[in-house]
Amino acid sequence: MLNLTHLRTLAEVLRLGSFTAAGNRLGYTASAVSQQMSALERDTGMRLFVRSARSVQPTQAALAMGRHALKLLRDVEGLLAAGAAAHEPGNRELRVGVFPSAATFVLAGFLESEAWTGSGAQMVISIGEPSAVVPGLRAGGELDAALVYQVGESGLVLPQGVTRQWLADDAFRVVVPAAAGHEEGQRLDLGELGAMPWIIHQRGSSDATVVDAVLANAGIHPRIVASSDDFNATLRLVAAGHGAAMVPHLAMTARPPGVVAVQVPELQLSRKLMALWSEDAPADLVERLVEGWGRMLSVS
Repeated sequence: MLNLTHLRTLAEVLRLGSFTAAGNRLGYTASAVSQQMSALERDTGMRLFVRSARSVQPTQAALAMGRHALKLLRDVEGLLAAGAAAHEPGNRELRVGVFPSAATFVLAGFLESEAWTGSGAQMVISIGEPSAVVPGLRAGGELDAALVYQVGESGLVLPQGVTRQWLADDAFRVVVPAAAGHEEGQRLDLGELGAMPWIIHQRGSSDATVVDAVLANAGIHPRIVASSDDFNATLRLVAAGHGAAMVPHLAMTARPPGVVAVQVPELQLSRKLMALWSEDAPADLVERLVEGWGRMLSVS
């Protein structure tokens, strides 16, 4: 069995370039560092350093072992941290990624619910679009679970070992400025809608591509006056009379005065809301999270 202390010392010797510097960093004498490296050579049966009167040079074996030692030491630290968290439930945490409107209208309410407060755990939150959140679910990544959306058939490439569960469909609504004289739920024809200025997603995003396709299929080629990936900002621009937009139902929770939703049967679009979690996430906390999200989205 290899001594983890000796591996940590090896990593510091390679990083700092000398026994003396590594000893100063770790609180050992240079002689003690030399003895540890000699013991590591005996344990591995490999020559790790070429010693001379004036210098000590690492061999290729030492360099290769040092690279793997760093990963091993990080894994050991993670193992100990996980054990400590399980031993003291009050210190447990769940690392969650969500997109902005879900953070406002789903996650905030869930944090106040008995389903979560009863867990005694802490939630560490990262807010970002799915393309930024999903990579964090890879094995050994910075996230345990995520709430994401998928618009149309645009794909989400999931890391290996990630489970997905559909939670709800979030239908887009067509919204226009109330100042234009329209009423809530009014049927609006495509000609009138097409004559309005539009606020859409940033060009190049998957959402913008899908919305463009829906509008084009209906014969609408919008005059774009603003591009925004923040639905709160989009709704405020609509309220100010700047243009029409398509906004998901979830974001309509914070609709400001001056925005009305109209009926346009020719424009049908929804996004799938999904929970994702990695295979090494704490199962009991993930179960609470996914069930809580599902309940909140079913009544939103």
